[in-house]
Amino acid sequence: MAVHSPVDQFKIEPLIPLQIAGVDISFTNSSLWMMIAVVLSISLLGAAARSRAMIPGRLQVMAEMLYEFVGGMIRDNIGQHGRKYFPFVFSVFMIVLMGNLLGLVPFSFTYTSHIAVTGILALFIFVMVTIIGLVRHGLHFFHLFLPPGVPIFLVPIVVPIEVISYLIRPVTLSVRLFANMMAGHLVLKVFAGFSVAMVTGLGGAGLIAGLIPMAFNSLIIAFELLVALLQAYVYAILTCIYLKDSIELH
Repeated sequence: MAVHSPVDQFKIEPLIPLQIAGVDISFTNSSLWMMIAVVLSISLLGAAARSRAMIPGRLQVMAEMLYEFVGGMIRDNIGQHGRKYFPFVFSVFMIVLMGNLLGLVPFSFTYTSHIAVTGILALFIFVMVTIIGLVRHGLHFFHLFLPPGVPIFLVPIVVPIEVISYLIRPVTLSVRLFANMMAGHLVLKVFAGFSVAMVTGLGGAGLIAGLIPMAFNSLIIAFELLVALLQAYVYAILTCIYLKDSIELH
């Protein structure tokens, strides 16, 4: 019987091999599930927006809850003037949310468990937030690295610390999501492996013994669902906080 490692679920496999000028741009399982996430998001939200019934159905209620949830997040962290950034924050939230939730579907692929994906998304947010700050404030944007009220003798210490903490934002943002999703899926795979090993190795007694790790797996799946929602929230709310810093500086 073939033995599968718990990390096999994270392997990126080319579905349509393609190279241009020696650069591998193959369509992979990760690309496929990203496309599924995009198509599913647009389809569900589009269908909900088309209905607009006085007595909303389940799909419309779900879409309105997502809209109000992200809208409230923006109002609470940026203020009313942050409404113009709603499409940006909502898109980030949906990308992470769909990646996390689809990853819980059996035989799927969790693209948010790859640092390449979360890193590029975090870098994109970092660049966009920085550009917004520079366009809005010009060179005054760099006052962000000098909090008001800092004594002059502390400036050489505080400014480098502020610059480093600002530049490290994409790293912390990407690693937090990638590490949480990878760790959770590894634990799920390990406990599922325990169940299979007990059933196949212990025969009839293994059926009963295999229920123990299976019960743990059920609890972990419920916990992973909570983590999937929480990580999408954390990613979106940190995006709001970064936007607030760029808009208001301090």
